Amino acid sequence: MITAKDIVRSYDGLRVVDGVSLSVADGEFVSIVGPSGAGKTTLLQIIGSLDRPDSGSVSYDGTEITSMGERELAAFRNRNMGFVFQFHQLLPEFTLAENVAMPAMIGGMGRRQALARAGELLVSLGLGERLDHRPSQLSGGERQRGAVARALINDPRVILADEPTGSLDSHNRRELLELFARLRDTTGKTLIIVTHDESLALSADRVIRMADGHILSSPDNSPRL
Repeated sequence: MITAKDIVRSYDGLRVVDGVSLSVADGEFVSIVGPSGAGKTTLLQIIGSLDRPDSGSVSYDGTEITSMGERELAAFRNRNMGFVFQFHQLLPEFTLAENVAMPAMIGGMGRRQALARAGELLVSLGLGERLDHRPSQLSGGERQRGAVARALINDPRVILADEPTGSLDSHNRRELLELFARLRDTTGKTLIIVTHDESLALSADRVIRMADGHILSSPDNSPRL
């Protein structure tokens, strides 16, 4: 489904991602691990179209996205990708339901329909009594589950998560790990997760290990570089 080929990305003359090639199958759950500075977050951002490589290409089912213009790319991202970040990135002035509904409204869904869809997702994630709460009124685990709901609102094919358990305590880490496992088993979505959490990493179908901008090991159907 996703093919990244010969990805290079440099900052201030340092190659953070150095000629990486990688393929991810439809419905696969992949974790990317490695020490700080390995290039894993940069690679995830490039795969998710939040950053552009200096050279190389990223394709989704043969559709090459790295050459798209900003407007076309934003529309493609809104339809096909959902994101979960370490610090949830919920907007403090909006309720949880409004935060979750926002990508759907950006994609053209009416406010009432988007809020109804957001409510359904939040109920399914055990947050039915928190719809009208603002992020400051939620626990860390609740905020992160809300971020997962926001990632799912447009029913994207791919969920990309960057250190999603990094700001959580052990109890909430376990809950989020179980949630990702449930998403893998019930939705058929493709999941790509950057993590330092070994338990989360090992729950994936495949663990990709990076260091110094290179892939050190990537078993099964992905090339070793």
